[in-house]
Amino acid sequence: MTSQANSNLVKQLASELGFGHCGIAKAMFLDEDAKRLESWLNNSFHGSMQYMENYFDLRVDPTKIVPGAKSVITLLKNYYPSQQSNSETSKISKYAWGKDYHEVIRQQLKEFLFRLQEKIGAINGRGFVDSAPVLERSWATKSGLGWIGRNGNLITKHSGSFFFIATLIVDIELEYDDPFAKDYCGSCTRCIDACPTNAILDNKVINGSKCISYYTIELKDALIPQEMQGKFDNWMFGCDVCQDVCPWNRFSKPNTEAAFTPIPEILNLSTSEWESMTEEQFKQIFKDSPLKRTKWKGIQRNLKFIQNKQVSEPQPAS
Repeated sequence: MTSQANSNLVKQLASELGFGHCGIAKAMFLDEDAKRLESWLNNSFHGSMQYMENYFDLRVDPTKIVPGAKSVITLLKNYYPSQQSNSETSKISKYAWGKDYHEVIRQQLKEFLFRLQEKIGAINGRGFVDSAPVLERSWATKSGLGWIGRNGNLITKHSGSFFFIATLIVDIELEYDDPFAKDYCGSCTRCIDACPTNAILDNKVINGSKCISYYTIELKDALIPQEMQGKFDNWMFGCDVCQDVCPWNRFSKPNTEAAFTPIPEILNLSTSEWESMTEEQFKQIFKDSPLKRTKWKGIQRNLKFIQNKQVSEPQPAS
């Protein structure tokens, strides 16, 4: 099969497996991205996420992840929900309403690679979804899928930004899509203006250490810093503010992935019901949910904080 025929097969399989967008880029060293990542880390915008400092060389060079890599396939999976949550309850980011996307998409990537090997022959490749040192958004832009918005998210012109990004790195040459060259954010600053913690800088750089998602998911400390009190806008897991206000998300359409059907409790539990939930109940209800990342203790900590019930850290004696 020719590289064009193989590329057509890739895009056909992507559609069959429920990926709404598929783009292909040539595997290469990401020189400009390496500089941006280095600057971001040097500014400590990753906070306590020390894992972001690991495997720097792998993040910017796909050939170090898959020896002989020639192509990077980027896939987008829509997660925008058709239902809405109870507006009276503490808020959870939409990406976490259904089953854990890591598990769902990881299996689909395995199936994707298996089918490619079945049709084409011996292919060395690896698939990733937000779980490896891969700069997914950079590859999505290089493969023509969209642009990086001021809020740091990949934005697609016709479907907005409520997508998971998956990456499949393979050692076969394919036909490559043109990079997405234009920035359609224009002069819009809605995401910057709306961010409750001022985590979005004006040069498309995100201070991750100030993001609500960082505090409610990544931060493992027993207490959230008191200076953030009153700034969480009732978010107890993640935050969607910068996406909710983005004009391009008026084009978002409900997803068709059965695994992303919202867990009923996420839509319906009141704040008091969340607060009274036992650890065992939490483990049972959310055993397949992204919420298990922050665990029951993390959810309870977040609830106490947004309800202003957190006990301050003891101050040193003067």
